[in-house]
Amino acid sequence: MLITIAEDSALLREGIAQLLVAEGHEIIDSVGSATGLIDAVSERQPQLVIVDVRMPPDFIDEGIRAALTIRSTWPQVAVMVLSQYVERRHATELLTGAGGVGYLLKDRVSDITAFLEAIERVGDGGTAFDQEVIRQLLLAGPADSPISRLTEREREVLTLMAQGHTNASMRQELFVTQSAVEKHINSIFTKLDLPHGTTYNRRVLAILELLRDS
Repeated sequence: MLITIAEDSALLREGIAQLLVAEGHEIIDSVGSATGLIDAVSERQPQLVIVDVRMPPDFIDEGIRAALTIRSTWPQVAVMVLSQYVERRHATELLTGAGGVGYLLKDRVSDITAFLEAIERVGDGGTAFDQEVIRQLLLAGPADSPISRLTEREREVLTLMAQGHTNASMRQELFVTQSAVEKHINSIFTKLDLPHGTTYNRRVLAILELLRDS
């Protein structure tokens, strides 16, 4: 996979690059600012961008705003956002449009296997949201939101869905049958009043509802 990394910490940037190269990926650009990221993607569109939320010059939200620009300008480029904090404000915007998207907290990068799996999943057009990000979004939601209609088990299923799990992997995580997973997913779609369409589109809409709930 062709990857561009945007991270102001040279040490972390180099560490991620070495890890991904060892797994057979190619780092075509490695930059330390949001403007550098936009310039790099404009010149050579990668398959995936890994970007920190807070970058120079102000260290507020330059990185995530650059990620939104990339998703609107180059929708074929998948985006993996890394952050030390849960940034709820832009989460819904990140998920809209084509291509894969992920949001991981930096301390989760230490779980190398999970990180590499998330990179592959997002690069393939799926989603990979950190469990802590989802937990905070669920806790922040108002009591009268559509999400509040879900049972505890349905919330578990939606959380796993947002992390990018397939029906088969959710069955293994929850120790239930495949038909039980499908039943929970259909119930989520119904309770969230999601329109009929492709399963993938309805999954994305369900995750959007989860993020919007924040």
